[in-house]
Amino acid sequence: MADTIRLEVGGMTCDGCSFRVRDALQAVSGVSSAEVSHEQGSAIISHSGVSKENLASAVRAIGYTVDGLGEEFHWRDGSVWRQSAHNTKWCLIGCSIGDFSTIIAFGGMEVFGYDLQPIPYLDALGWSAMSIMMLAMFNGIMTSIALETFILIKQMGGIREAFRVAIGMSLISMIAMESSMNATDILIMGEPTLTWWVIPIMLFVGFITPWPYNYWRLKKYGVSCH
Repeated sequence: MADTIRLEVGGMTCDGCSFRVRDALQAVSGVSSAEVSHEQGSAIISHSGVSKENLASAVRAIGYTVDGLGEEFHWRDGSVWRQSAHNTKWCLIGCSIGDFSTIIAFGGMEVFGYDLQPIPYLDALGWSAMSIMMLAMFNGIMTSIALETFILIKQMGGIREAFRVAIGMSLISMIAMESSMNATDILIMGEPTLTWWVIPIMLFVGFITPWPYNYWRLKKYGVSCH
């Protein structure tokens, strides 16, 4: 007969997390089935001759905790680097929509020698560079949350739960991304405005700045919903 063991799993926030933990447990030799619930924070495993420590190690290896303990942190996990890059990419896309739109609206954009003029009444407001930058950061964060919500709707089973998870995503990562992008624009252009060649630089800096933090957060806490 198969034995049954229960693990207290921390860091799960959605069905996607439950599926990852289940798959990791069922990949362990000797495990016949695993029932995982992110709501209850538990995993019930049917197995034959598998130690609790081996099961716990399989869960910790993908970034979640067991009995409050996670895998010893390190920077050498290629799968976590790839997953955190994927998460950072979607955050960057969302942030760029609101950020770039705001800068273009107030300061215009040069495209191969042609100037896209800002909306006249916005230009007439006479906002300072700092005010425009702060508004661009705010709008970027809002569009990033909106995109995250849209991506998560199917996975979370509805817009309400998707929005709750999206709003709970790390603001530190988004603020770091927005700050670095706008600081790069100001340093290069001298004002909140865009030209075609500065955009790739802003995107690169915006991606690189929060990426290590996103790796650390994913590796340490297993926070990943993409």
